[in-house]
Amino acid sequence: MDTEWSNKNKKMQTLISKEATFADGIKVLLELRAELLEQITSIVKTFPPVAFHQMPFGVGDGNHHSTLAWSLWHIFRIEDIVVHTLILKDAQILFRDSWLDKTNSPIITTGNELDGDAMIEFSKALNIKATYEYCKTVMESTNEMLVGLKFEDLKKSFTAEDKVRLTASKCVSSDESSIWLIDYWCGKNIKGLIQMPLSRHWIMHVEAMRRIKNKLCQQAKKGVNHIAYCGLSCGHCFLTAWCGSCRTIYNTCSFATCSPNGVCPNTACCKEKGLDGCYECSGLYDCKKGFYSLGKDTNAIRAMALFIQKYGKKELLRVLDTMHSKKKFEKIQEVLGQEIDQGLKILEEWRIKQ
Repeated sequence: MDTEWSNKNKKMQTLISKEATFADGIKVLLELRAELLEQITSIVKTFPPVAFHQMPFGVGDGNHHSTLAWSLWHIFRIEDIVVHTLILKDAQILFRDSWLDKTNSPIITTGNELDGDAMIEFSKALNIKATYEYCKTVMESTNEMLVGLKFEDLKKSFTAEDKVRLTASKCVSSDESSIWLIDYWCGKNIKGLIQMPLSRHWIMHVEAMRRIKNKLCQQAKKGVNHIAYCGLSCGHCFLTAWCGSCRTIYNTCSFATCSPNGVCPNTACCKEKGLDGCYECSGLYDCKKGFYSLGKDTNAIRAMALFIQKYGKKELLRVLDTMHSKKKFEKIQEVLGQEIDQGLKILEEWRIKQ
């Protein structure tokens, strides 16, 4: 489990256990949920539609043996059911404002019963953007409930009538993979439900989503040129684990994600001109497009492109391999500095050292 999220979750549990610190515990919980939603938002906004119905780890045990679309649905359907049908005893968000139609979901259950091809087909059917909006709406509704809780509410437990009502909602499949959820939820008090599913359940599945997206990126990069259009070596980038590179549809480069349609201007320009990369352009040194518009923050990348222009891509990769074997650094700027000529000179000096 992610150490930062785990520690925050433990802190929340400790704080809500005492009346004097209960309110602080709820604040920590809301912070944790916001951080986790940021991870979900990043995936939804940067990954292509096809990514959401892929199962890169195949069928098996573990939360990562699923799809990104199913994970989204599963996290928030469980929360919607638990918060509204069980705790608040009102209408679930899914059945308000036509969310079932908007998401195009063929099911109203948690999705536990789905596996393999059934999970893939379900994931293909979902409208991801609408599902994401549904997820946010569920989260906001839950947060409102959490803020309104009092310390004494934590001990509230559930009755046989609650169990009957939950079963009657048909929101939990009668399949053995799902039906146990009803006894599980009804066997807890509100404090227990805050711990699972309103916090730890999120962490489990968001971490699984990160593993899925990273795997998809690594698969996409197989056999692909690992030199980005701007000249950056994707294989040496500190973000390489979760970015599929600008030469695939899984491009989550930090600059691309901030650009129109998720396409870096350098990539768009090279494709328009029919160039393999900016290093094939005569205007490279003075270019102000895209990544190069950041000046000193990215001049080290331009220096690498200029190096490729003089010595080729294979030579850059050899130099970078040597640099990383001799020095510990994450960003190339830490070694090449902020000036174009200085960066190029340093690369050339490392070339001689080989």
